[in-house]
Amino acid sequence: MKKNIKLGLILIFMIMVTGCTRVLKDENNKRVVFEPTGQVLSENIVCQPKNKKVKLLYIENDVDIQKLPKCETFSLSQEKYEGIWTSFFVKPLVWLILKIGAYLNNYGVALIIVSLAIRLILYPTTKGTAMQSENLKKAKPELDLVEKKYKNKKDQEAMMQKSQEIMMVYKKYKINPLSGCLFGFIQLPLFLAFLEAINLTPAIFEGKLLFYQLGTTPLIGLKAGQFQYLLLVGLLILITYFSFKFNKTAAINSESEKQMEFISKIMIVFIGFAALNLSTAISLYWITSSLFTIFKNKMVQRRKKYENL
Repeated sequence: MKKNIKLGLILIFMIMVTGCTRVLKDENNKRVVFEPTGQVLSENIVCQPKNKKVKLLYIENDVDIQKLPKCETFSLSQEKYEGIWTSFFVKPLVWLILKIGAYLNNYGVALIIVSLAIRLILYPTTKGTAMQSENLKKAKPELDLVEKKYKNKKDQEAMMQKSQEIMMVYKKYKINPLSGCLFGFIQLPLFLAFLEAINLTPAIFEGKLLFYQLGTTPLIGLKAGQFQYLLLVGLLILITYFSFKFNKTAAINSESEKQMEFISKIMIVFIGFAALNLSTAISLYWITSSLFTIFKNKMVQRRKKYENL
């Protein structure tokens, strides 16, 4: 687990010091927003936009988009080095989405396919979190007994004995309280990589999937009377709730469990509000990723149930 924590810290450090999306600003140093979608434009896009109004905004703010390749011809071999994060994580992700999107003639579908493919590749690493959740359910009656035993004992010696007994239960059921950290360390860099890939790639944020425009924020869509975006936000909140529920990590006591549940509820509300101002494309990634997490946990539950027969 210490190795997993170190790996997560290294990834976060890489994100902080190497590469990031640069917001396009006008002569008054204000962010340039494409009003029809509500999207804040990025200065360092990787290929040319097709939308004439978007093109004009870049030209008006001194970005020479003619030097950029067309999105259909984007190639990693022609790209200059821009740091570990951008050159080895974000741009390969851009290239993969663009290639699949060009083949399928839909960048929204490509985004879903790439999201699922990456989750499948990482499945052996993240399935432990789901298994921990199932082991915790088995251990809960014994953990509750320990809690009841030391309910009215607050002295230091009793607390030490209580911790020892809890750890013995964890050992019996092979529970690692820190197992959920790995999921978080993987989730954050992936989310940031997809967010940057979407922001840097006009073909993605100019694309459509069904009746959704991928660059449009739900808030702008709702203001325009396009109420299908409300369905998107509602679906995101619902799926996030079940994803958090199935990824609940082991709690040392009932008080810790209540705190974890409270934090999860706060996070769900926060993500719901954030989704209103993020592009539809990143919401699409989040929904796909969370659905895979739910499916993964259901598979683990069935496996555990089969093993216990």
